[in-house]
Amino acid sequence: MTPTTSMALFISMVVLALIPGPGVLTVTARSTSAGLRHGLFTTAGIVTGDFVFITLALLGLATLSNVLGELFFVIKYLGAAYLIWLGISILSSTPNTSAGRAINAPRHTASFAAGLITTLSNPKAILFYLSFFPAFLDLSNVAVSDAVLLYAIATFSVGGVMFGYAYIAYKAKSIYSNSKKARLLRASSGSMLIGSGIYVAVRG
Repeated sequence: MTPTTSMALFISMVVLALIPGPGVLTVTARSTSAGLRHGLFTTAGIVTGDFVFITLALLGLATLSNVLGELFFVIKYLGAAYLIWLGISILSSTPNTSAGRAINAPRHTASFAAGLITTLSNPKAILFYLSFFPAFLDLSNVAVSDAVLLYAIATFSVGGVMFGYAYIAYKAKSIYSNSKKARLLRASSGSMLIGSGIYVAVRG
């Protein structure tokens, strides 16, 4: 990959990551409901999902969505259901109940899984990596150094943007944690997760 191609790909991925979608909603919701560390684990899950699609593209499996269409269909709706369940759990909890403590407990695997499922079931990610992504390079002739660069670009572009969203959401939580707006913030977090799940379910 030339420096120009690498920069063009990086900018494209940053722009796509900045556009509010299920990934942004999930990271923001997990950061406000469970803290910055959970937001970071959600970000790690999202980037891992991107790694999966990059690997599939490099292996030449552009027709995977057709070959395993039903499997992607299942992943999509299971992912949507999981996000909606997380949102409902937050909405039904209060800071002083065991349910509330469960949501705020350090279950980082749940946050990682939320991010991973969000990416794997996101039609925008599938379209980009299996269709638009090959426009930036010849996938039939990719050197090892190019592959490493692709993973690095995904990490710093998508991961960097999602970390920014996570940090902003966490700071918002810190500002309102001791105010009457804390309940509203929790309700917003739950609603964002539910909205993210619905978005994933209804998108074709």
